[in-house]
Amino acid sequence: MLKKGFWIGVGLFILYAVGIWWYLFYASPQEIPNAIRGSVADPNTFMTNQEIELSYEYSRLKHFFFFIITPFEWILYAVIIIFPLSKTFKQWANEITKFKFFQVMIYVFAFSFTLFVTMLPLKWFSYQISISYGVSVTPFSVWMRDNITSFLLNYIMLVAIALWLNWIMNRSPNKWWIYSWFLSIPFTFSVIFIQPVLIDPLYNDFSTLQNKELESEILSLAQEANIPAEHVYEVKMSAKTNSLNAYVNGIGPNTRIVLWDTTLAKLNKGSILFIMAHEMAHYVYKHVLLGVSLSILFSFIGFWIVGKIVKGIKERFEESLHINGNNLLVLPIVLMIFSILIFISSPISNYVSREMERAADSYAIELTEDKDAAISAFQQLTTSGLSEVQPPTLVYWFRYRHPSMLERIGKLSYMSEEKSFTNQK
Repeated sequence: MLKKGFWIGVGLFILYAVGIWWYLFYASPQEIPNAIRGSVADPNTFMTNQEIELSYEYSRLKHFFFFIITPFEWILYAVIIIFPLSKTFKQWANEITKFKFFQVMIYVFAFSFTLFVTMLPLKWFSYQISISYGVSVTPFSVWMRDNITSFLLNYIMLVAIALWLNWIMNRSPNKWWIYSWFLSIPFTFSVIFIQPVLIDPLYNDFSTLQNKELESEILSLAQEANIPAEHVYEVKMSAKTNSLNAYVNGIGPNTRIVLWDTTLAKLNKGSILFIMAHEMAHYVYKHVLLGVSLSILFSFIGFWIVGKIVKGIKERFEESLHINGNNLLVLPIVLMIFSILIFISSPISNYVSREMERAADSYAIELTEDKDAAISAFQQLTTSGLSEVQPPTLVYWFRYRHPSMLERIGKLSYMSEEKSFTNQK
């Protein structure tokens, strides 16, 4: 019964993939509203015809891979759970050692390595697309190193999760999910606290901003926003990408103001200050804490749903899935359900994120009083990343944590025209 359901799922996945391809490349042509044509929000005014064509092709291919990779991962989980590789991994671990701790480490390694190796070709194709369109310039060795780093970090985290689940499910078979939710709260805050100083440097090289005059101006903005920062950090991203970015992350003394070196190279000072003011707005409005709080709230619902589903699966399929009395084999099921829930709920989280980004845009405009610099920044961000100014609706719901560039530039254009009209009066 489970294997039959699996093959039905594979068939539905193929139909889904074909449907997504049709939707992106045939049912959603790139069209600019007539009201925007000729304005600063119209890509024809700041991008060449070739850049517009490349942005369309590149964006649609990246969107396609996004919509395909996550459901494909669900199929891998199902293969591991149903066929059953999970039981085989556990048997290997039991044969190698009698120590429970090392059995967990071996099982998780076999499980996570299988996922890693199977997903790698898809990630490689996505990487090659970015290379071929000139958005990424990451050497293969660096790309592979970053993937291995991510694998090792995920492996450490999964070992901790597996040890916890194996222990808590034995002691509280019905309430394990709520204890797990409680434990996730301090874990979430600790990751945000340590990420700027421990995790981010594993992937990129950071240094204090070399342009001290610019650093002084950025820190002046930070002082107005009451951000406890003594330095602005520059991260060397030009060896990996042509895209632009900047951000403020961390909590308290670990707060970091960061600029990509590509942003420094391609934007003028006014645009850089606007972008930094935008990022600082997230700190001023406590968007990080708000986002974490909402994440904790929704994760409670997620843990409750996972608890109910896992209980139902164990009651109905415990024997056929070989998970009777072996809570370690529940790990792939828990991860698969969470992955599905996160994907399904992404339109909600993206909507909340877009509202935060709109508030940050307004704050930055008020603080810098330089709409031209803002318009220029958004145009450069679009061009350098070959982004679509107006994505398809489905893409906007599931992928866009920021308003579309058409919205952002269009709003600034309207404000500029309104100001010009007021001055004429």
